[in-house]
Amino acid sequence: MSADADSPVAEADSPAAGVPGWRHVYSGKVRDLYVPADSADAADADRVLVVASDRISAYDHVLVTPIPDKGRILTALSLWWFERLAGVVAHHVLTTEVPAAVAGRAMICRRLEMIPVECVARGYLTGSGLAEYVATTSGGEGGRGDRSGRSGRSGLRRPAAARVARRIAIARADLHPGHQGPDG
Repeated sequence: MSADADSPVAEADSPAAGVPGWRHVYSGKVRDLYVPADSADAADADRVLVVASDRISAYDHVLVTPIPDKGRILTALSLWWFERLAGVVAHHVLTTEVPAAVAGRAMICRRLEMIPVECVARGYLTGSGLAEYVATTSGGEGGRGDRSGRSGRSGLRRPAAARVARRIAIARADLHPGHQGPDG
């Protein structure tokens, strides 16, 4: 991943900049993962520092120019949802008291096993995205969004990357047990 050298965000946003007391172990498209610096083995750490960066990705590619404060907004939005759903489902956030270098865009979390599922819900679809959608869903979902620019009644749902869709087939009931869609 490269960053725009003239961008003040790029330097501060880089995992290479380091976080005091934490060791960088992984960078995703927009988040970086750290373990406590005194952890002998990253796999044995029971807590992790999750830092949302200002990087932006589109179609599984990280773009050169970051968006200032995107990491802060992503973190605030995540924390808002975790708070709203606290009585419904447990979450992994332990605290937001993090080093000053990443304050506002990071949280310390329990280490969990990641299940690599990413979904995107779209209300409208057109162009090559529509063509791929129709080709990979047996002609669309019963006419709900299989015409260019037409809104799906409850949105169009599918795995985010076509290669993931081809590799593993995930039934809606497996992801949302007991869920009844708008068509019953």
